[in-house]
Order: sequence, then C-alpha cells, then structure tokens
Amino acid sequence: TAPRKPRATTPRATPAKPRTPRAAKKTAAPVAEAVAVAEPILEPIDDSLDLADTAPEAEIAVAADSAAGDTAEMDTSDVEIADVEVAEVEIAEVEALEAEVVEPAESTDIAAIIADGPAAVVAVRSADPSAVAPILEVVGLVKRFGDDAAVDDISFSLAPGTFTGIVGPNGAGKTTTLSMITGLMRPTQGTVNIAGFDVWTDPVAAKRRIGVLPDRLHLFDRLTGAQLLYYTGVLHGLDRRTAIARADELARAFRVEHAMGRLVTDYSSGMVKKVALAAALIHSPRLLVLDEPFESVDPVSAMTVAQILQDFAAAGGTVLLSSHSMELVQRICDHVVVIVDGRLIADGTVDEVRGDRSLQERFIDLAGPGAESIAELTWLHRFSD
Repeated sequence: TAPRKPRATTPRATPAKPRTPRAAKKTAAPVAEAVAVAEPILEPIDDSLDLADTAPEAEIAVAADSAAGDTAEMDTSDVEIADVEVAEVEIAEVEALEAEVVEPAESTDIAAIIADGPAAVVAVRSADPSAVAPILEVVGLVKRFGDDAAVDDISFSLAPGTFTGIVGPNGAGKTTTLSMITGLMRPTQGTVNIAGFDVWTDPVAAKRRIGVLPDRLHLFDRLTGAQLLYYTGVLHGLDRRTAIARADELARAFRVEHAMGRLVTDYSSGMVKKVALAAALIHSPRLLVLDEPFESVDPVSAMTVAQILQDFAAAGGTVLLSSHSMELVQRICDHVVVIVDGRLIADGTVDEVRGDRSLQERFIDLAGPGAESIAELTWLHRFSD
C-alpha cells in the first residue's frame, strides 16, 4: 500500500488587535472624557432657555449618542465629529459669530482695530482717544437701598485695549457698581452700554460680549472642572469641538489640568477662582469684568493670571477689575477708577491719578482715615490681664 500523503494545514490567522487612532488618543483627555457626562445635562437647554439670539440652535444642541449611560469608559468615537461637512458648517458659523462687528453710528470700527493688533489700538488711542468708540460707557449710575445711596452718580468710559482697576475702601460701592455693569443688579437710575448695547434694554447682545467673575461665585460645583468649562462654552454658542479645545488650553494656561477630572466643590478657593476665570474667558469676550480676581490666589498663580490678562488687553480686549492691592493695580493696570462712599473721586491713567507718589500713598490721601482716629485707641496700649 502506498503511504498516505500528509494533509496540508493552513495556519490560523490571528486577528489583529485593533489600534486606537492617534486622533482618538489625543481627544481622550480629561476635558473630552467629561463630554459623555455633560451632554445629558445639556439636552434640556432648548426646552428651558431661548438662546436664539445667542447662537444657532444647531450649535447649542448636543448629540445624544453618549446618552446610553456608559460614563465609566468613554467611546472616543463619540468625541470626534462624524460628519465632517456638518462640523465645517458649525465652525464657519462660530467664526462668523466671533467675527461679528458692532458698528455704532459715526464711530471707529472696534473690530478692525482689534484685528490689527495692540499696536493699532495704542496708535489710535494715543492720537485721539475720543475717536475710538468706548467698549464700556457708564452714565449717571445710581443705586439706592432705601434712603442710603450705595452708588451715587458714577460715570466713566473705557476704550478698547484698556486695563482698568477700580479701587476703594470696603463698602465703597465697587461690587455694587460692577454688578450693575454686568446686569446682575438693576440700577435705580443711569445707563450702562457695552459695545453700543444697553445692558438692560438689550441684555442678550450686551452680555454675549462680556465675561464675568462675580464677587460671590455661584458655580455648578457638582460638575468636574472639565465639565464646567465645556458646559459654559456650549452655552455661549461654541460648537463641541471648539469648546473642548478651548477648555483644554485654558486648563493648561491656568495650570489646573491635573484637577479637571475632579468636582469643583472639592477645589481650593484659589483653584475655584482660576477655573471661574477660565469660564469667563472661554468665549473670547470683548470685555472682562472681574471682582477680586486675585483673592485667594497664590503669588505664582497670580503672576500667571496677570500675564494672561495683560496679553488679553494687549490684543485689544478690555479688562475692568477690582482689587484692594494698590501695588498690583499700579503694576498691571494702565487706568484706575477710585470710588469712596459711592462716589467717583478719581478717574484717569495710573500716572495721572498717583502723580509723583505711589498709588498706595495717593489712595490713602483720598480715602484713608485721619491720624486722630487711630490715636483714639489708647486703651489698646493697656492689656486686659
């Protein structure tokens, strides 16, 4: 009998292990991972808010592809925009929104000046400051609580590209003034215009141009830092991809990227301040109104925040902040407004207000107590024991 031929065997093909695309790996960052949890929160927005004037409805609505509830491990494909054409349309709409030019009658085009960079802003302002339409105009602002006037007839204006500090003793009316400027408190009388829009008669148009850091922070502190920034960006009309990218960049700029996956309620006071400031910046506003932005912030972080704000002003943005640190205001601001007992007592460049003295010395002259009020505490020199 002939020997049998050996049976030919075909080696089994081992299935290749699927590889994660590089783009997906980059997206799987703390900010992107927050989207799967944040999206269900955003779904009822269209039903509860009328945001038609703020952004196209398509930019606010978020796809419900991750609403299945698997938040422990996010499918990276959810983060990427599946339809490239839709994404390009959304980005084009957002860019058009951000490039929107507000042209008050017979005034210089603010947007064109900003587009030319800080040199153009400085050149126009130094040549003829009145030629530049103010980004903020406060006229005859008054706030009374019963018979007490917390703010009494305050008027000033800010040109694009200015960095202004508003200073005054405790109870002078700084926070009340800033609250009325941002629309958080209705004035008894007076008007506030932001880029030509009245805060109270046209609030949506005015508020879309400002970023606010209020005195008493009321954040969605049961969200993570990443979710808060993403949520804020989408509410301001940013598309999903832009909101994620900007949140990531801001987290790195403020050096809080390590805490983006933690709940805001677990943050320290300084970290809350930084993530709130990042939320105020995420939609790239024309005007920033900040109440004590450096309070509870360590010196290193304060230097970082100051540099970010100075760069923002140098690019044509406008900053109005309150602070009790005269040295800080003198170092980083170019203009200063001094309020005492609800009244504006000084307004101008830092050099004009302080003269040949430090701002601290000049402020004490304007608002400080006399020596006799301190001398009255003679009992303090005798100890109780």
